[in-house]
Formats: sequence, structure tokens, C-alpha cells
Amino acid sequence: MNLAHILVLLGYLVAGVLFILALRGLSTQETARRGNLYGIVGMLIAIGTTLSVTSELTHPLIGVAIIGGAAIGAFMAMRVGMTQMPELVAMLHSFVGVAAVLVGYSLQFTDISAKPELIEVFIDVVIGSITTTGSILAFMKLGGRVSGRPLLLPARHFANLAMLTAIVVFGVLYASDHETWALAGATAVACVLGVHLVAAIGGADMPVVVSMLNSYSGWTAAAAGFMLKNDALIITGALVGSSGAILSYIMCRAMNRSIWNVIFGGFGAAPPKSANKGPAQPAGDVQEITAPDLATTLLGSKNIVIIPGYGMAVARAQHAVRELTEVLRGKGVNVRFAIHPVAGRLPGHMNVLLAEANVPYDIVLEMDEINHDFPTTDVAIVIGANDIVNPAAEDDPTSPIAGMPVLQVWKAKLVIVNKRSRGAGYAGIDNPLFYKPNTKMLFGDAKDAIEKVVAALKA
Repeated sequence: MNLAHILVLLGYLVAGVLFILALRGLSTQETARRGNLYGIVGMLIAIGTTLSVTSELTHPLIGVAIIGGAAIGAFMAMRVGMTQMPELVAMLHSFVGVAAVLVGYSLQFTDISAKPELIEVFIDVVIGSITTTGSILAFMKLGGRVSGRPLLLPARHFANLAMLTAIVVFGVLYASDHETWALAGATAVACVLGVHLVAAIGGADMPVVVSMLNSYSGWTAAAAGFMLKNDALIITGALVGSSGAILSYIMCRAMNRSIWNVIFGGFGAAPPKSANKGPAQPAGDVQEITAPDLATTLLGSKNIVIIPGYGMAVARAQHAVRELTEVLRGKGVNVRFAIHPVAGRLPGHMNVLLAEANVPYDIVLEMDEINHDFPTTDVAIVIGANDIVNPAAEDDPTSPIAGMPVLQVWKAKLVIVNKRSRGAGYAGIDNPLFYKPNTKMLFGDAKDAIEKVVAALKA
């Protein structure tokens, strides 16, 4: 082992440590920026080390690709809105899958014949294909380009098993004969399987889907690392794959769902009763409240909890909510935030929005930390959330979200729900919270409604 090889291994080791520190940093709001910085530096070291290893064989177009990719990434990051972040993440996962498939096929046309190498190529291409098509469909679902309703075909589990069996058969043929047609056949079946798996997943489970696709992309990268004999890629892929799988498991526990149930689109369960009946009709009358009346009520309160949801993200109301918080705290009111694990369309979506608006980290609490405080809360303000505060999860065993842990806002003395209308949430079911005697509705765009409340408070 010469000095150059030792330096390469050292570079990959440093990059791997930085990636671990990046994941550790991203686990809390306070250290998220530092975690991102660790990840950026680690990736720069990994790329630099890899280029130094292959400096004599590196084609000039590699530099063009790196610069072009960086420019495109920066452009997308600057243009994307916070409401589009889940879509962007899903699309980026598809890029990882495409890259892995292309690498696999490039090695297919080189001089490889050993069975371990052929198996590595096959696994990489299959996982990459599933990740690619699944991520593209998730991107379309999150963007509203296709329906978020689950596609529960009568024989969907048999179809999944048949496609998996076909992939295994193609794998045996490919490992035996090294034929391109066998690899292409497996690729086609895997692409269909990726679409079918995500199509069977309902809108309420999409945050878990994004997390699982993140895990798939990590394992795809790790498989590519084995193909290319690149230690940094193996380490990075394993970290992303395992962390994504762990996050998916944690989120499924928060939703009282089996991870297998989510991945296979309701495995072992019948389709929800409301699946073919269209949106549920309102089940009662609601009480409305105006912004000035709400401002008066808030001034007479001591403890207020704000529950943000996807509606706040759509309306870009996080800055108005932060101003509301500052005004109320300035008047001696105790204001805190309650965050549900699957609020929004992406894990941590609400936390990112509130951090962007400079809401203090210490008043942003997770569901388990604050749920028991609602009985002593004077006012719970629900901004653009629906399914995560739906009491049907606890009261109605036939509900599609039955058993899902929710924020028990109805236990507060007064509940204010800000929504554009009484429409159903992403799960497509009505919310009995709207009709409870201690609930009042503040209809309208979240940003506009909260700004009116702030103006009334200041007046």
C-alpha cells in the first residue's frame, strides 16, 4: 500500500465522518445548518478524492458535467418554493436512480464476466429502476399532477409477487449468460413495479413514501459503489439508505401504521370504505369567528398553542404567524407550537418553515411533548391542518386514519381552525373537529387571515 492509496482512504474516511456528522446535525433544528455544512464539505472532499484517483483517466467532460450539475442544482434551489420542497426531493431521488441504471448499463458493455460483478450490476439496475419510476410518480402525486388516491387493484399483491418473481428469473438468466436482454427485461419489470408500489399508496402516507424513496436511493448508491469499487459511495449510500429506513419506521409508528402496510399499499387490509364514495359531505354546522373577535379573545388568553399544517405552507403564512407570535408574547401571552410528525408533505416540513421565519426553536414542540398540555390551553389555533387534528382517528374505528396518533386540540378550551373552506384533508375524509361546540372557524387564506388578526391586535 503506497502513500497515494493511504491518502485516498484517508480522504474517504474524512468524508464518511462528515456525512455522519451531517446526519447527526440534521436531527435537530438548532444544528441543521451546521449539519448541511458538514454534508457539503464531505461531498466536496469525496468528489476531489475520487477525481485524484482517476486523474489520468478523467475525461474533460467530467468537469463540464460537475459544473453544469452544480449550476442546475443551485438554480433549482433558488427557484423552488417551500411548498414545492417535497416534489423537489422526490425528483432528486429519481436522478439517483437514473444515474445508477446508467452506471450499471455502462459496466454491462465493458469486459465483466465474474458472477459477483454481474450480481452487483443486476441489483444496482433493479433498485435504480424502482427508485426512478417510483420517485417520478411520487413527484407527480405531490404536485397534484395525478390523483393522490391509492390505486388498489384487486390482485395487486399477486401482481407485485409476479413481478418480483420475474425479476429473480431474469437475474438468474443474466448471471448465467451475461445477456443484455435479461438485464433489459428486469429493468422494464422493475420500472413497472416502482410505479405500482407508489400508485397503491394514498396521499396521507406520502411523507413516508418520500422517506422510503430516500432510503431506496441510498441503497442504489451503495450498490453502485460496490460496482465501481468506490468506498465513499458505499459509505454514503449505506448512511442514506439506513437513515431513510429508520426515519420511515419512526414516521409509521407516529401514524400507527405498519411500514409493510405503507410500502405495499395496504397489505392485508381492505380498501377504505370511503375510497369509492368521493369526498365526504359536511356532517354539521360550524361556528365562524372574525379576525377582530379572535384578536380580542387572544388578548384575554394566557396559554396559546399554534398547530401549523400544509395550508400554512401553501399560503406562505409562516412570517405572518411569526409576527403573531411576537405580538402575543410581547403582551405576556405564552405561545407555543405543536408539530405533528407527518404534518405537511415531507418529514420536518413545518419545522423548516418555522425556522425560515425565525420562530424560536425552544417554543416549537413535537406532538409527544405537548399533547398532554391541551386541557390547560386557552386557545389552540389550527392553521391549514386537517388530518393531524382529526378526532375520528381516536373515535371512529372505521375511519381510514383510525389509530393514527393526532394532536388532541379539541381538549383545549377554545379551538380556532383557519382554513379556506370545510373541505376534506389529504386523506379525503371529513373532520368532526369543525362541528364541536368549542371550535370556531376562521375562513380565508392563512396569510391574509393571520395578518388581519395581527393588525387587530396592534390596533
